[in-house]
Amino acid sequence: MTETERKPMTLQRLREMHARREPIAMLTCYDAAFAALLDEAGVDCLLVGDSLGMVLQGEATTVPVSLDDVAYHVRCAARGRRHAWLIGDLPFGSYHGSAEQAMASASVLMQAGAQMVKLEGGGWTAETVRFLVERGVPVCAHLGLTPQSVHALGGYRVQGRDDASAATLVRHARELADAGAAMLVLELVPSALAASVTQTLPVPVIGIGAGNACSGQVLVLHDMLGITRGKRPRFVRDFGTGAASVEAAIRIYVADVKSRRFPDEELHSY
Repeated sequence: MTETERKPMTLQRLREMHARREPIAMLTCYDAAFAALLDEAGVDCLLVGDSLGMVLQGEATTVPVSLDDVAYHVRCAARGRRHAWLIGDLPFGSYHGSAEQAMASASVLMQAGAQMVKLEGGGWTAETVRFLVERGVPVCAHLGLTPQSVHALGGYRVQGRDDASAATLVRHARELADAGAAMLVLELVPSALAASVTQTLPVPVIGIGAGNACSGQVLVLHDMLGITRGKRPRFVRDFGTGAASVEAAIRIYVADVKSRRFPDEELHSY
């Protein structure tokens, strides 16, 4: 499909992709130049993640990222995209106080150009999701390893390994979908658990370190290009190695997600 034939992504089109089981390719993005490049390379969804704190600002976690930080990068990415769906992360502390605070924060990101907001955690977040959705804000939920809670979780650990925590995750996923979340990110969970959630939930489940059976995949842009220094997580593949250009690496990522060549269950899953 050429650029002129490609239609802008909408929530309805994402639902149609999910219904026909076409994998959704998502990457993080923080500026106009990469937004245009990712868009042209066929990425379906761009996530302005609070991961910007670690990959752009040099922070040790995502916790220090502010709402103003995310809004700035959403505004930049919105100027570069033409077709891809744009999601903005609600950072730590921007939605925890009340549903009204969450709505005010979501409004900042939507006015900056986001078409959906993402928030982390289950349980108490279901009512926040319902509050936002009832007021016209599309919401992506996020379960499993939730980086904003890294200190409470005891580090970057695989979640849902035992029966009790797996059952809690499944319950939270259902509650969030029932509350109106239109998408769910599952991070660092066993592939069998992610497959079960994907099969039972009525909305797309986007995996990161969650196996091959999810409705789509997301990676941090810097990780998949091999830019991030230090040890890479098991679930990351360096698509920049052997690629002729950054654009070529991104196109390989999209093609491998769409064909389910990535992630490889033996190499990238738990």
